[in-house]
Amino acid sequence: MQRNFDLQSFLPYLLNQAAEVSSLSFQQVYKDRYGMLRTEWRVLFHLGLYGQMSASEIGSRAKTHKTKVSRAVQRLTERRFVERALDSVDRRVTHLTLTKRGQAAYDDLRSVAESYEETLLKQLEPDEAVILRRALLKLGGVAPCDFT
Repeated sequence: MQRNFDLQSFLPYLLNQAAEVSSLSFQQVYKDRYGMLRTEWRVLFHLGLYGQMSASEIGSRAKTHKTKVSRAVQRLTERRFVERALDSVDRRVTHLTLTKRGQAAYDDLRSVAESYEETLLKQLEPDEAVILRRALLKLGGVAPCDFT
């Protein structure tokens, strides 16, 4: 017997839809102001929040494939938002930091991000916002399982 599958209620689908809808307006800001793509602003924000990092550290924290991070770093470097410096001990490691231009972009976008989050949260009751954040943090830490 085949049971019906409701895609509109499938949790990964719902999470993806909510992520797409909730990020569209903010995406337009970093795209219009700085010509950045999603992975680029994520790299920018990691460097803005945590300071000097390697691309692999950013990829790990952002849960983004190293190739995407590498391309984003390349574009941000070409546009002088990010500087690279080889590690003095291990020449295989490159340290990334924001330039003054990158820091200014980060500061601007962080302000917009904070306001945007406030606007999103106004759509929820305060207890819903707490529960949603807690649930997303839990789900974000779940390791993939083998369902086959």
